[in-house]
Amino acid sequence: MSVSVISAGAVGAAVYVSFRDALVTNAEQQSVDDVRSRIGVLTPDLHYQSEAHFQPDQQELDRFRSALGGAALVTYGSVVSADAGIADVVSADLRGAVAAGNDLVYQRVNSATGPTLVIGTPIMLTALDGSRTPSGIDVYVVRDLASTVRTLDSAVRTAATAALLTLAAAVLLALLSVRGVLRPVRHLRDTARQLADGDLGARSRMPGADELAELAGTFNDMARALQHSVAELQQREANSRRFVADVSHELRTPLTTLNMVVHVLQSSVEGMGEVERESTLLTVDEVDRLTQLVTDLIEVSRFDAGTARANLEEVDPRRIIEDCLDLRHWRDRVDLTGPSGTVAVLDRRRIDVLVANLVSNALRHGQPPVRVMLTVDESTVRIEVTDHGPGLPESAIAQVFDRFYKHDTARARSEGSGLGLAIALEIARLHDGDITAANSPDGGARFVATLPRFPRRIG
Repeated sequence: MSVSVISAGAVGAAVYVSFRDALVTNAEQQSVDDVRSRIGVLTPDLHYQSEAHFQPDQQELDRFRSALGGAALVTYGSVVSADAGIADVVSADLRGAVAAGNDLVYQRVNSATGPTLVIGTPIMLTALDGSRTPSGIDVYVVRDLASTVRTLDSAVRTAATAALLTLAAAVLLALLSVRGVLRPVRHLRDTARQLADGDLGARSRMPGADELAELAGTFNDMARALQHSVAELQQREANSRRFVADVSHELRTPLTTLNMVVHVLQSSVEGMGEVERESTLLTVDEVDRLTQLVTDLIEVSRFDAGTARANLEEVDPRRIIEDCLDLRHWRDRVDLTGPSGTVAVLDRRRIDVLVANLVSNALRHGQPPVRVMLTVDESTVRIEVTDHGPGLPESAIAQVFDRFYKHDTARARSEGSGLGLAIALEIARLHDGDITAANSPDGGARFVATLPRFPRRIG
């Protein structure tokens, strides 16, 4: 509609300018023809016998001026007959053109009353023998064009008013029509937003039998299918989580017994043969790995079920890291820097697991030296673990925290459970923090855990 209105306005303006010029030009031509006709009628009335005897007086010039109609200026040498104010309208250029003997010239000027046409011509006398001789009389006639322009402007105003009223009515009707289309579209948009926000029960109710009603019906069918699919997926996911949790819990008791047995066997390997000793040590390693895997699966199932809670207390972050390294006999393989004696509100056990998973990943996949740098400021606790290995491929940085992720897909198994980094990330988020992975400028991988020093929520 806007494009149509602008186009119509532009066309109307162009037509108005063209028609205005044509109308004014036609009025000018009519004025010129009228002056030419009047002069042709009045010229024979001038008394003429010969040039020597042609001496029009003031009275004769006044009578000639009056017969021209309208404002006029008639000059003969020093004798002048003029209407009031007419001399100011006649320009010097026009006087020069008339003095040069041009038959009839005219000029459009803008006066105080509007556009004005000034027509000038010398009067020629025709002798008895048919010869034409300049009489010495110059005539200037002023015709007002303002009335023509006013008539045109009045017609334009009338047309513009009618156009505006028509446009207003058209806009009102268009808005009412568009509203009938946009209202159901907006309703569909709002329903789509509800679905995007997780309200899978949102439906679009649209009466009627037109295309929009059919669209709403199709949209509702899609929403029902989506709700059904999501419900199935959620049920399957819940069943999978329950299955993993149940299996993990059921494995804990036999694994505890199995651990006791294999460690008793481990204490007796010195008296075994070479084959029996290697089999026993391999069994011990596999049982330890299976125990760690079950422990990690139980921890992951708690995070998935939303039952994991942080047991927050005031602790020294440096002391937690030191205890973690001492417990796992890593102090001689890991360089630790950072302040001691600081206080932060953290879950001691889970932070121990977080540090252990990051350090074990660096020891397993990186190269020494492995460094742990602790930074504590007013609001955050920052734990940075770096190694000097080959680093992380760019394609692996975005996926390194995925569960069971392996960059080397040809490797069937790894020494860990494949859940360590995923659990570390969940622990950081449980503390309202985060972990980022990148490559160190000096080479090697760098993992940075950023935790709030005093978290706002407990548990």
